[in-house]
Amino acid sequence: MGRPTGPYRTPAPVGTTAEPGLIPDLIARIPWPRWALITVAAAAGVLIVSCLLCVLCRCCHRHRRKKPRDKVAVGLGSARSSITTHLIKVGLKQAVDLRARGPGDTADPYACVSLSTQPGHRYETKAHRGTLNPVFHETCCFRVPPAELPQTTLQVRLLDSRCFSQHEPLGELSLPLGAIDLRHVLELWHQLGPPGTTKAEQTGELCFSLQYVPGSGRLTVVVLEARGLSPGLAEPYVKVQLMLNQRKWKRRKTSARKSTTTPYFNEAFTFLVPFSQIQSVDLVLAVWARGPRLRTEPVGKVVLGTRASGQPLQHWADMLAHARRPVTQWHRLQPPREVDQALALQPRLHLPLPGS
Repeated sequence: MGRPTGPYRTPAPVGTTAEPGLIPDLIARIPWPRWALITVAAAAGVLIVSCLLCVLCRCCHRHRRKKPRDKVAVGLGSARSSITTHLIKVGLKQAVDLRARGPGDTADPYACVSLSTQPGHRYETKAHRGTLNPVFHETCCFRVPPAELPQTTLQVRLLDSRCFSQHEPLGELSLPLGAIDLRHVLELWHQLGPPGTTKAEQTGELCFSLQYVPGSGRLTVVVLEARGLSPGLAEPYVKVQLMLNQRKWKRRKTSARKSTTTPYFNEAFTFLVPFSQIQSVDLVLAVWARGPRLRTEPVGKVVLGTRASGQPLQHWADMLAHARRPVTQWHRLQPPREVDQALALQPRLHLPLPGS
């Protein structure tokens, strides 16, 4: 028999492909053992799957992301919240042409803002020294239920700050909120009326001095006297308490005075507060007395420190600015519950007695 013409081809073994594919051919040419190729392939597969999962998670996060809220500057207006209350924002700009009622032709005015339906919640601005045209530029907020809004009146009182006598009223303003469209920001001038007497003045006042020596860390509080207390109270005394980082730290108290609504104490207390901790301290002075129920209860409180506002903050700043010199000031007593809420005080846990 004759040989076939053309190039000679070796017959393929039984059970194999005549022409191998591209990938098996490449794998056959790599001079690595089989276990190394399997390891590299597994690592590449894990890397690819991880990248795909990251891409999918990022896409889902973009779809679920909420849009950022717009920031709106509000002067006098209202915003409805999720707990069915209106957030009333009051911005105090300035006052002009005030009349000094005391000696001299000047005053140290500050403003007190409150709502008629929330007598225990009020805001005080800082005092401006030696002017009859103060510029405040301060903002305060109140929350009012929708049902109370038509009957709510905004009350603004301007007073002259006095160190050793009662704060002199300069003028008042009453603005019914039900007659105002609070959906828009309003900036209006209003004429102040003649000063009058409100219930806020009947809570009483407390006079005390503060002195701080940074070198030794000695904070001296001298409780001088109180006035304007309710005639139904008996045996008033004053508790002086220091709080550090919103926790009760140190406490002192004066002796009680009997049969008087203008008790005179003149008792001094000294606390050691390092200069590194003076910015973290809150000073609380509380007047306690025995009420009609023959139980001793807090009448009113004053809180001073960096978290205070209005006259207490100004008194604290004057004490730090005039080191080693006593600074004396009269302060109106605030409702105890209002002060406790501002300090974020938690009620003490009373454990039940055994067998009860």
